[in-house]
Amino acid sequence: MADFREEEIIGKAYDAKLMRRLLEYAYPYWKILLVCVMLLLIVTGIELARPYLIKIAIDDHINALDKPMVAFQTDQFQQKGLVYNNKRYIRLDNLADQYPQEQKFQFFKVEGNYYLIEGIINEKEDSSIIDSDQYIQIRNGDNIYNAQLVDENLISKYREQDYYALSRIGLFFLTIIIIGFGINYLQIYLLNKTTQKIIYNMRQEIFSHLQKMSLSYFDKNPVGRLVTRVTNDTETLNEMYTNVLINLFKDIFIIIGIIIIMFRMNVKLTFVSLTILPVVITAAFIFRNYARDAYRMVRIKLAKINSSLSENISGMKIVQIFNQEKRKLNEFIKVNDEFYQAAMRQIKIFAIFRPSMDLLYSLALAILIWYGGANVYRGVLEFGVLYAFINYIQRFFRPINDLSEKYNLLQSAMASSERIFKILDTEIDIKDPKNPVALPKNIKGSVEFKDVWFAYENEDWVLKDINFVIEPGQTVALVGATGAGKTSIINLISRFYDIQKGKILIDDTNIEQIKTSELRKKIGLVLQDVFLFTGDIGSNISLNADLDEKKIKKTAQYVNADKFISKLSNKYDHEVKERGSTLSAGQKQLLAFARALAFNPDILVLDEATANIDTETEMLIQDALKKLTLERTTIVIAHRLSTIQHADKILVMHNGKIKERGTHQELLAVEGLYYNLYQLQYKNQLI
Repeated sequence: MADFREEEIIGKAYDAKLMRRLLEYAYPYWKILLVCVMLLLIVTGIELARPYLIKIAIDDHINALDKPMVAFQTDQFQQKGLVYNNKRYIRLDNLADQYPQEQKFQFFKVEGNYYLIEGIINEKEDSSIIDSDQYIQIRNGDNIYNAQLVDENLISKYREQDYYALSRIGLFFLTIIIIGFGINYLQIYLLNKTTQKIIYNMRQEIFSHLQKMSLSYFDKNPVGRLVTRVTNDTETLNEMYTNVLINLFKDIFIIIGIIIIMFRMNVKLTFVSLTILPVVITAAFIFRNYARDAYRMVRIKLAKINSSLSENISGMKIVQIFNQEKRKLNEFIKVNDEFYQAAMRQIKIFAIFRPSMDLLYSLALAILIWYGGANVYRGVLEFGVLYAFINYIQRFFRPINDLSEKYNLLQSAMASSERIFKILDTEIDIKDPKNPVALPKNIKGSVEFKDVWFAYENEDWVLKDINFVIEPGQTVALVGATGAGKTSIINLISRFYDIQKGKILIDDTNIEQIKTSELRKKIGLVLQDVFLFTGDIGSNISLNADLDEKKIKKTAQYVNADKFISKLSNKYDHEVKERGSTLSAGQKQLLAFARALAFNPDILVLDEATANIDTETEMLIQDALKKLTLERTTIVIAHRLSTIQHADKILVMHNGKIKERGTHQELLAVEGLYYNLYQLQYKNQLI
């Protein structure tokens, strides 16, 4: 459990070396990812254009009645303006030049009526009408302006250009929303498809690498940890590629785009709006440090919970047999409480950060409304500009609010990538030779150990100076006490481990000169603890290789497995659950024999093949063994000496050495280790 906890401790939230390696996996898809970035740029542009369009609609058309105008002759600018009293009135904002020397006009509403004013009225001053028989004037503060009363039909005609423009803006707004939706969908689809392909390739590489590792690697690394690497850690990287790596561009585009647009609209108001930015940056840095520590502790405690659950669920039978439920529950409550406390600390930090960001956003908004609203009231700032600023400030804070999620994802991705690369960087210790020796289709099957020394760790020798020869077709048995080195010998023949000294020869060829895949095709291995895969009976015999149903049935009949298979509800299609939990030990053993025979090996290795089997099943297995070993080189490990009495040779192991060798009768005559084992097993019968 300590290993699990230690590996979860994370140093950096960002590691440039790890990121470069992660980007190497994305490099084959750089064109698609570049397209995604370009699409993101378009989506961002559309998103930023929407408040600006509304600003134009408000300032240039909705609130445009009192916009300043210039009067021209009717034959000038015939495509623009309003013709009234033999003059063409055109807004200044519809003209390329400002015409500073020309008389300005303005439509203005006073006391419920519309007037054409000669000049520009200050809307914030009180206005009143001076009416006489000869003229109409409007008093605005201390100023008096000549005016003409106009009817609402003229105003409606004058506003037709605004109605038309608003229709165009509305249609354009709807169009870019639809286009934005389509582009955003395409971008999300392409990005997620690409990242899934990247993760797919990564999972393939990890699994392929694990398949090449020796058994010593799996001895040191629990299965649960390796499964987590291939599943959870790669999925974390998937989230990093999609939500952090590419969407980071969107955040940058949004922030830069907002700042540019705001400065173009009003420089002073932009500076006022961003006065709170230094405080936001400081708060983000403070949060980052606290969040990293909290996140690290949550991961450590979560790993402890996973380890505790895995251990207790796997050993539930022992827990229940020894009535240890209460003690184990108390242990889990302690671990669970530690995780709860760590999670609550992380929640508190996030509970401070997010409201803090919301508070700073509200403060920035309040400053903007206070300053901008006052300027709108004084007439020095248009309302549409203020609206756009409020909208942009909201969008500006959104990426900052997402900082916490992105930071967590990045930190988790760095930790996951470090663990994944640790697997991929582990050197394959069982390597195929550069110039392998090709074996014939059918080998003779001789096996020779020459001065073999082997240790799982350093020089803690498990086998010491092992020498023996097995002739083709012979059956050789290995016997001895537990830990004598019997299983190590059969592991070495299949080259699951490499020896430190000596040679192992198959048909006078060093197995280190043979490709491991070719070597293992020639060897059939039947273990005491038979492993069955989830699926059906047939697939567990064929291992989904290219074997037809007829051959599978013939093989099963040959080793007596068909007798119990034919009694199953779906026969060869009978469902096999995880590790064959619904089958007996004897049934699984017979399936293992069928599996070994189906691939027709030249050398057969049997490890405790008849241990823990009932008498009836043992008779079936003994009959199957006779058929299996016929004309095959066979190596048998057995504690039941009755099963090996007819072996051509018996090797007696003790403390990693071969102490005795010979036939059953020869070894009994010597009255050594083998004789003692025999006496121990059969003393009750002898009595």
